[in-house]
Amino acid sequence: MRSLAVIATLFLLLLQSGCGLLPETKDETIGWSATKLYSEAKEAMTNGSYDKAVKLFEKLESRYPYGRYAQQAQIEAAYAYWKASEPASAIAACDRFIKLHPNHPNIDYVYYLKGLVNFNEDLGLLGAISQQDMTERDPKGARESFDAFRELVTRFPDSKYTPDAILRMKYLVNALATLEVHVARYYMKRTAYLAAVNRAQYALKNYPDAPATEEALFIMIKAYDEMGVNDLRDDAERIMRKNYPNSIYYTRGIDRKTPWWKLW
Repeated sequence: MRSLAVIATLFLLLLQSGCGLLPETKDETIGWSATKLYSEAKEAMTNGSYDKAVKLFEKLESRYPYGRYAQQAQIEAAYAYWKASEPASAIAACDRFIKLHPNHPNIDYVYYLKGLVNFNEDLGLLGAISQQDMTERDPKGARESFDAFRELVTRFPDSKYTPDAILRMKYLVNALATLEVHVARYYMKRTAYLAAVNRAQYALKNYPDAPATEEALFIMIKAYDEMGVNDLRDDAERIMRKNYPNSIYYTRGIDRKTPWWKLW
């Protein structure tokens, strides 16, 4: 046992002495001015070296927290995080900046960037690239993106970022409504009619101008009919006929004795 203890002690001493022999990594940025750090970080972003840019912006903010470059470095770092495939860090940086500098001249850009990060992060939900079942997707990112764009549009209607934000909001509304209707259709196929009605109603209430509301009404009519709730079924049909008099769903048997929704 004593021999083992001696060997272990010698081994630890060798490790410590070995570590002392390793060359220390020198930080080349030591002594750099705020201007130098900022210009090097910007150059790194121009060259697509976003990881390097992030580190430089972080050093700039920590070394010169009250300098004229500090706030701009926070904004630039948020963008660099996003381009470096770190969306969570980018969103956190945007939230932090909004909290600390709510009246900053470029706060509209920060809201736009936050919306953009969430928008692109959620392309798996919104685009046709992903093969994942839509019923398994989480629309949280899309909703947060919409909220950020809405804040921008509401507070800064004259911002140069507002027109693009409005277009993206319209896309998000249509995508979210389509998701809700898709889930309602999923419940219909499994005869979960009440759940289908609830999802269709959610789409109608929250996204009334989205194209998917036509099918949402149709699903409600069908679900109420299956549940034998005739009054609500007839109310939904009146609303649908008023808003969609030329709906494609009517062509599925509107001139027959069997109600057109029975043929779905």
